[in-house]
Amino acid sequence: MLYPRINERRSVLSLDGVWRFCLDDGTHGDRIDEAYISANAENISVPASYNDQKDDLKYREHYGWVYYERKFTVPKVFKNERLVLRFDAVTHYAKVYIDGKPVMEHKGGFLPFEIELDGLVEAGKEFLLQVAVDNKVNHSTLPVGNEEGTAFFGSDNAGVPSVEAAKVWRKKRNLPNFDFFNYSGINRSVRIYTTPKSYIKDIVLVPSVDGKDGIVDYRVETCGKEKVSIEVFSREGVSVAKAEGASGRIRIKDAKLWNPYPEDPYLYSARVTFGEDEYTERFGIRTVKVDGHRFLINGKPFFFKGFGKHEDSAVHGRGFDLAYDVKDMSLIKWMGANSFRTSHYPYAEEMYYLADEEGVVIIDETPAVGIGAGTVQDPYTTFDIRSHHEDVIRDLIARDKNHPSVVMWSMANEPDTEHYPESAKEYWCSLYDFTHSLDPQDRPVTFVCCQNNYETDLSTREMDVVCINRYYGWYNLSGDMDAACHAWNIELDFWEKIDKPLIVTEYGADTLPGFHLTAAEMFSEEFQVMYYDRTNSELDKRAFVVGEHPWNFADFNTIQGVFRADGNRKGLLTRDRRPKMGAHYFRNRWTKIPNFGFKK
Repeated sequence: MLYPRINERRSVLSLDGVWRFCLDDGTHGDRIDEAYISANAENISVPASYNDQKDDLKYREHYGWVYYERKFTVPKVFKNERLVLRFDAVTHYAKVYIDGKPVMEHKGGFLPFEIELDGLVEAGKEFLLQVAVDNKVNHSTLPVGNEEGTAFFGSDNAGVPSVEAAKVWRKKRNLPNFDFFNYSGINRSVRIYTTPKSYIKDIVLVPSVDGKDGIVDYRVETCGKEKVSIEVFSREGVSVAKAEGASGRIRIKDAKLWNPYPEDPYLYSARVTFGEDEYTERFGIRTVKVDGHRFLINGKPFFFKGFGKHEDSAVHGRGFDLAYDVKDMSLIKWMGANSFRTSHYPYAEEMYYLADEEGVVIIDETPAVGIGAGTVQDPYTTFDIRSHHEDVIRDLIARDKNHPSVVMWSMANEPDTEHYPESAKEYWCSLYDFTHSLDPQDRPVTFVCCQNNYETDLSTREMDVVCINRYYGWYNLSGDMDAACHAWNIELDFWEKIDKPLIVTEYGADTLPGFHLTAAEMFSEEFQVMYYDRTNSELDKRAFVVGEHPWNFADFNTIQGVFRADGNRKGLLTRDRRPKMGAHYFRNRWTKIPNFGFKK
């Protein structure tokens, strides 16, 4: 799927701004009741989560459907153009209406969807756009919600008699099986874009290296009977290669490679023309490969320095905020980092384009977080998720396949692979093959393993890269860093025998900004620094450990509960991006560790 761009033949009309909005009272569902909306609607900003835009708990804790609407007009100048309505992301289920008629629906809250407007609208006339949005999470959604009545890090009403407990939980609410707030709504931009009637549908670019030359295998998908041509330009605007036809191979002499920051992330531009249509896609020439326990970028052993992150900020919630993306990219580079994981869902496309330009490496993750955790049944045989999971992976790769910054796909975060090891292995290994089959660049594939019995887990060891979340010294062996380091080494001995690259994709300690102690104890800034320094000292001894991603880049919001005071405080930065001592610790560490050749 191509990102909407303005050029000589394509236009983009933004529908972002102030929409009319109201919560369902529990009686309408996905059915648009214009009288109800008219009587209850108020202003809301799009794009943004709706939860924190109003100062009332009912928005924060809403369960179920909400309704958005606005009027729009397509200018007459676009009368003979193909018109497409595109939503970048609506969380989690959307049903779209135009003048009261249902025209499209979509499941999944973090990837784009679109519909052609031919026959639905007419240029020069005004139309009413309405969107019904459902925020419920359960055993058929990604991310997963608990249907038994227990929230992640929440309470299961211990000590309450069963009949009374049933009454307590009778109030419908979202019970996320994940440790971040279930921000919902039209979280990313809404646009109408135009193309000629005969148009370019998709562009696939597969780079490789042959000596000093760059090779680009390309494929262009079109609608119409025109001829395809492609021309590649350097960053300086010089034409370096041309080809004709809908597919083929291009050679770029003495190519400059895309390398991670602080080296040069060099980008080329491929301009595709098809009749009256044209589209330019930027790309980088780089290779990615797993070789034994090494992760190679451009043939050199790469070391991942970075974070798990979240799309999370005050007021916007999980809503798209380009200023925060630019700020975060600046802070990533300030700390000497070179990578991040899109924990725990695909991010807005604009962040990937920034990463391409800035040279920041991405582990691209689906929203399949929490599959099976906290349940008493085999999720792989009882949860209705497999088909949806495949759809999400298919759409993720279709969207992000050309980004040089994306070097690995993560199919999920912290599924239960311990209690049902055989069915888990069948699920994840077959999904691993499915993911590989979809990626034109055939990048490495993984999922991120939670703290578990790694000897019982049969799935994690089968991935191209072992990615593990571990909290020795925090949730396990709390505060005892001597015991934590001992436990780390016992586990690392196990993974060393597997002989695959290993990235610690989460490790960390909740830290209250400004809380200082002379003797480091939990929740103090001094403990966070000691925790990381002790842990990293053990990781540095292992050549197969090829990355460290502390959890988290910044503090973020969560569901209320006895384990969370004003959200998750494991950030190296506060939620408003002020550095804790841990940020300065990693800045000092990472600016001394090179991207390549750190581990021999």
